[in-house]
Amino acid sequence: MLELFSNPDAWIALLTLTALEIVLGIDNIVFIAILAARLPSHQQGRAYRLGLLGAMLMRVLLLLGITWVMGLTKPLFQVFEHPISGRDLILLGGGLFLIFKSTHEIYVKVEGDEHETEIRGWFSGLSGVVGQIMVLDIVFSLDSVITAVGMAKDIEVMVAAVMIAILIMMIFAKPIGDFVNRYPSMKILALAFLLLIGVLLTAEGLGQHLNKGYIYFAMAFSLSVELLNIRRQKKAPA
Repeated sequence: MLELFSNPDAWIALLTLTALEIVLGIDNIVFIAILAARLPSHQQGRAYRLGLLGAMLMRVLLLLGITWVMGLTKPLFQVFEHPISGRDLILLGGGLFLIFKSTHEIYVKVEGDEHETEIRGWFSGLSGVVGQIMVLDIVFSLDSVITAVGMAKDIEVMVAAVMIAILIMMIFAKPIGDFVNRYPSMKILALAFLLLIGVLLTAEGLGQHLNKGYIYFAMAFSLSVELLNIRRQKKAPA
């Protein structure tokens, strides 16, 4: 182990994979923020910690079961001459869930609190929130795990990168979530981001590759505009 991390290439791979995991974890943090906002305030911090610890566990298990993960890329059947693999089914299911969840949350946000009672129950409790986070993290991390295999040769480097990235996300997730939930327009923007991610995952599941960088750029631009708008409103005379 010590001999491995005395290799400069291992450190380069570790830093690269950690940065990749953090960037690809942005959508996960947004998803956690949206779900945690439905919990009582005293449970929200626990939801962030348990959700991200569950995410770390799921990613490490996926890395340890890398043979199974890589096997998901093998075609299972064909639809209109397009081969469908296990990975495609996972991405398609996750994408459709995100589209449904984001659309429903936008509807609730726009229509008001009187429409929130229909979604309360098991899925809005702490265990339900943590469960949704862990399940969706499989979808969020699937491609990053497959990418990690192509970037690093050693499983120890991959696991270390995941753990470091999750620890960094734990530090910043709650402040980011609080900021998103403090401003209604930011929450709508975050939901729009998740909706776009859902569309991207659905397209990926149907064999249409879309560059995720375009979505990140569009959302970063929208975020910059909204931050300027918030700053202008704060400076405006009462």
